[in-house]
Amino acid sequence: MGTLPEPLAGWFARQGWTPRAHQLAVLEAAQAGASALLIAPTGGGKTLAGFLPSLIDLAATPRPGLHTLYVSPLKALAADIARNLTRPVTELALPLSIATRTGDTRADERRRQREAPPNLLLTTPESLTLLLSLPEAPAMFATLAAIVIDEVHALAGTKRGDQLALGLARLGTLAPAARRVGLSATVAHRAPLAAYVAPDGKPESVRVIEAAGGAPPQIGMILPNGRLPWSGHMGLFSAPEILARIRTAGMTIVFVNTRAQAELLFQELWKLNGETLPIAIHHGSLEPEQRHRVEQAMAEGRLRAVVATSSLDLGIDWGGVDQVLQVGAPKGVSRLLQRVGRANHRMDEPSRAVLVPANRFEVLECEAAILGVAAGELDGDPPRPGGLDVLAQHILGIACSAPFAPDALYAEVCRAAPYAALPRADFDDVLRFVEDGGYALAAYERYRKLFRDAEGRVHVRSERIARQHRMNIGTIVEEPLLKVRLGPRGPVLGEVEEYFANMLSPGDTFMFAGRLLRFLRLRETTVEAEEGGGGEPMVPAYAGGRMPMTTNLADRVRAMLQAPETWSAFPEPVQEWLRLQRAVSRLPGRHDLLVETFPRGNRHFLVAYCFEGRNAHQTLGLLLTRRMERFGFQPLGFVATDYVLATWSARAPQDVARLFEQDMLGDDLEAWMAESSMLRRTFRNVAVIAGLIERQHPGVEKTRRQVTVSSDLIYDVLRRHQPDHVLLRATRADAGGGLTDLGRIAGMLARVHGRVRHMVLSRVSPLAVPVLLEIGRESVRQADGDDLRLEEAALIAEALGEADPPPLRTPAVLRPNLARRTVRRAPGQGRQLV
Repeated sequence: MGTLPEPLAGWFARQGWTPRAHQLAVLEAAQAGASALLIAPTGGGKTLAGFLPSLIDLAATPRPGLHTLYVSPLKALAADIARNLTRPVTELALPLSIATRTGDTRADERRRQREAPPNLLLTTPESLTLLLSLPEAPAMFATLAAIVIDEVHALAGTKRGDQLALGLARLGTLAPAARRVGLSATVAHRAPLAAYVAPDGKPESVRVIEAAGGAPPQIGMILPNGRLPWSGHMGLFSAPEILARIRTAGMTIVFVNTRAQAELLFQELWKLNGETLPIAIHHGSLEPEQRHRVEQAMAEGRLRAVVATSSLDLGIDWGGVDQVLQVGAPKGVSRLLQRVGRANHRMDEPSRAVLVPANRFEVLECEAAILGVAAGELDGDPPRPGGLDVLAQHILGIACSAPFAPDALYAEVCRAAPYAALPRADFDDVLRFVEDGGYALAAYERYRKLFRDAEGRVHVRSERIARQHRMNIGTIVEEPLLKVRLGPRGPVLGEVEEYFANMLSPGDTFMFAGRLLRFLRLRETTVEAEEGGGGEPMVPAYAGGRMPMTTNLADRVRAMLQAPETWSAFPEPVQEWLRLQRAVSRLPGRHDLLVETFPRGNRHFLVAYCFEGRNAHQTLGLLLTRRMERFGFQPLGFVATDYVLATWSARAPQDVARLFEQDMLGDDLEAWMAESSMLRRTFRNVAVIAGLIERQHPGVEKTRRQVTVSSDLIYDVLRRHQPDHVLLRATRADAGGGLTDLGRIAGMLARVHGRVRHMVLSRVSPLAVPVLLEIGRESVRQADGDDLRLEEAALIAEALGEADPPPLRTPAVLRPNLARRTVRRAPGQGRQLV
């Protein structure tokens, strides 16, 4: 094990610190020239461990030039680390320089950094990509000795992570002796993460150093006084209990899952905050100045609580946080641990957290997450292969720096773990696209960006192209809002999130601004609709549904449902709920799929207990209603929650198992994707990242409308003339993940094949009450609160057998002429969906 030399040893002693074993292990790896992945809990001194070898080296042998590059996913984190490093450097009078390079760095400072690089440079993936595109890059990075990658788990498997991996591979060429240190608090898949850090993309090339476990976190749960909600996901009922917990602590972070939830809960807390405790709000939609003020107030201890989204998830050292409250289900064990780690920030003392479930299903998920934390079961999906659109951006950036040989660049790219298995044919297709746009676009001068010399080396065509590339670097594409307009020239009713509009096909109906609207078309950045439509609209999908419950956590919930001996951990209302469900129907199994059907009023309901997350259920609902329509069941709509999918139809579904056959992901999926705007909008994002559509030009920034029009035109050209274009392939790959969650659906359909348990009931079951309440809660947005409470009371009484269900009757909206048009999907009469 390495030892800490002077002057750092003396500085540690004066702080009252003793170097931890994992910090010395990182030092030993560095002295051997080995790369390392350090896994340590929050408060374990990971960042200091990453920099210690560099401080020791530069203290012993001062020298000019860039020595250590630190890369963080957050600009604020880079600035925070710079402040923390300044203290030991100043107190020890170390002869070294520190600087940050982000999008906020002034132009004169950026110029100085290029002319005289600092010893320690702290940056982000985007700024590193920009630096590597400069002609000075080889000289600037020639002296590089170490690379520290913070919060690796937050980057690997994302497009920003792909961008960074390609940048690291480039640094491996410019500074082959530079060692790497990856830092992470939560690691579910060690080998892929080690491969991500490795200079050659192979996990065995990295020393994996794991800190001895710190004090286990203390995680509890609080419920609202009085009634436990059956449905809803905001958690506002618990505001009095949340405020009471805030009063008992010095500083609290109240984490929520969506920005809308943050705003609503913040307002609810202020209504109750008679003593005017200083409580702030922090999320990504706020102005940067406001976020910075909140962060400064936190650092200075002037706040009692902050209501926050994932904007405060990552490792800024808020040492004064006493407790964390998680309002709403945590969605995963790793994510919960990341948030819990914001409290206390000291490894040897337990972090304290309280979960605040918003409904009964969330009680199950919260208890499963607490047990998962106790068992040390981290979760999350393994990193996916690197995106071809990101590779295209990288190839152009390399050419902007200096000419390259394709064979050498391909070998370099394959040293990045996300691209280790990249076929040479795909690389060549991407290179051809960057050269001239590909076969279908080669006739257009604007897409010709590279050329080859007589020796086959690739050059950028002009400095103008290089300037435009640098202005458009990055993989974060803004998720736009689309205007909702009545007809082509009617009034604008407001804005909806684009991913919601992507789900619509012509004829679908949805609720907006208190009106029932029929979707006509998506024209550029406007949703055109008309009033009216038969049946009832499906429930809108909200941004909060983008974060699905992890597969491992869903499996644990299903296992708990089948183990009554574990139910004692649940509050009595939840235990009674489960006992009633078991008495009137059955409980979902760990490896099967429970599907209930029952009549209610003028509809026949089908409720499937999938537990695959709202994204997957939303896509599954669209495919399932299409399939039901084909089988003649006349579906009217569906609603998706994180746990359950419910459809309602004019005819009772029969032979339910065939509705969930795996061939659903064949023709049904292709037909839906062709009709919806999903591929077209996904292509726009791919085209922006790949550089086909440039958002910014010198002196002008393209509007969202201009970007959309350009991408739509090119998408149509490519589909007609080059359907196998590399960007269309990248588009289909992206559409298969992300919001559609096709992987989760495919896994579920395979798991339950031959195991669909169909229960034919005469009335709603206790477990189905929450999803039916979502229909009333969301589709009648302007309904009076008393009406919703009456509907809830009626549903609960019916599920408990205390009241009869409404009589089955044939409604006006199901007259034969309309039903026939719905089955034929004639224009203007599609299925009723979000």
